[in-house]
Amino acid sequence: MTAAESQFPQHQLMRDAQHAVIHLELRDVYTVDADLDYPAWLEGWRPVPAEERWRGGFYGIIGQATERGVDVRRLRVVSEPVTDYIRYEYDLTFANVDIGEQVRWLPRRDAVGLLVPAVDFWAFDATTIMLTHWDGNGRADDPFRDISQDAELIKTYTGAFDTLWSRATPHEDYVPR
Repeated sequence: MTAAESQFPQHQLMRDAQHAVIHLELRDVYTVDADLDYPAWLEGWRPVPAEERWRGGFYGIIGQATERGVDVRRLRVVSEPVTDYIRYEYDLTFANVDIGEQVRWLPRRDAVGLLVPAVDFWAFDATTIMLTHWDGNGRADDPFRDISQDAELIKTYTGAFDTLWSRATPHEDYVPR
């Protein structure tokens, strides 16, 4: 495993995916001090879809997966009114959609009555799950990732995802409030 793969194991897991990848995001803010575009966005900068950077890096890896026929779905559970960070993510979501990801948004109030996983996660082909842990300020916790092939854990998390997904709004129809 390369240094980058050890730091970002989802890269290799995405490259190896053959059928389906799901990603659940539950936080209203993520490591904003490490994201150089976020302060610029707060000052009025907006992304330009034609820029090559929206097709490289992890976007490129996801795009290669969707080109292979892998079904990639991302679900964001958000508080409303949304935080500035969620508005920023919303403004960047064109890049996810352009590379073939399906993205949906679910206001927390619409998840009432459902069991929601405690942490963000990626599941790859329903055989591997990567749980991600964040501290209260949206920074990577230590250890940041747990990777497991535990079938019951995967079934629990992917089942919850599917239920949440069925209530969520597709990106093209969601309007942040």
